[in-house]
Amino acid sequence: MDKSNIKLSVIIIVKNESLHIARCLESVAWADEIIVLDSGSTDNTIEICEQYTKSVYSTDWQGFGVQKQRALDKATGDWVLSIDADEQVTAALKLEVQQAIKKSQYDGFDIPRLSSYCGRIIKHAGWWPDYVLRLFKRESGRFSSDLVHERVIVEGEIQKLKSPLLHEAFVNSEEVLAKVNNYSSLGAKKLYESGKSSSLKKAIFKGIWMFIRTYFLKAAFLDGKQGLMLAISSAEVTYYKYVKLMELR
Repeated sequence: MDKSNIKLSVIIIVKNESLHIARCLESVAWADEIIVLDSGSTDNTIEICEQYTKSVYSTDWQGFGVQKQRALDKATGDWVLSIDADEQVTAALKLEVQQAIKKSQYDGFDIPRLSSYCGRIIKHAGWWPDYVLRLFKRESGRFSSDLVHERVIVEGEIQKLKSPLLHEAFVNSEEVLAKVNNYSSLGAKKLYESGKSSSLKKAIFKGIWMFIRTYFLKAAFLDGKQGLMLAISSAEVTYYKYVKLMELR
């Protein structure tokens, strides 16, 4: 392959992401192709996306894994960079990605993700370094079909990049509450489909353990009040996931 002609496709799935999507798209405007797959936005997300790319598509929602695979199926580049609407590629990461895709001996790259919670960069709680496999050869990778916590499956050798991907995980308390509800519902459905069961006692225990694990064992207390808020919301996601699983059963 002529390395001077290697093309990069960026794929993004969206739904009501008007708060984040412009910054995300601006950070990858240099890519050869940007694929956006929407699943029923009711705000102006699509209008914002169309300012950056003509490849904006709409479809139903079948879960994160299926949705990202659908976006991948529309990509035409030699390499694919998969990012979320609340993530941004820094100038340093851009240069590293451009250099990395010229190293044809590798089939994919893990990227460290630097996440923020309500205005603060989180360096503990298991959030850093949060390596995610996002850059891969199109013909070597595919997405798992998981409803949530999907992953890229790459056939071949994986290497790590150094420059972080910025992630605005939670902007404010309203977004925290919305994501607690959404992720707990998706998590409960995933557990249900795998045959798991639950009870109120189990939900309480799992929630308390998640708080202890996040705040104390993974040192979220070192991230100040946002670390405490993060530990509480993580516990809430876990508690409600098992409560909702109990209701499904």
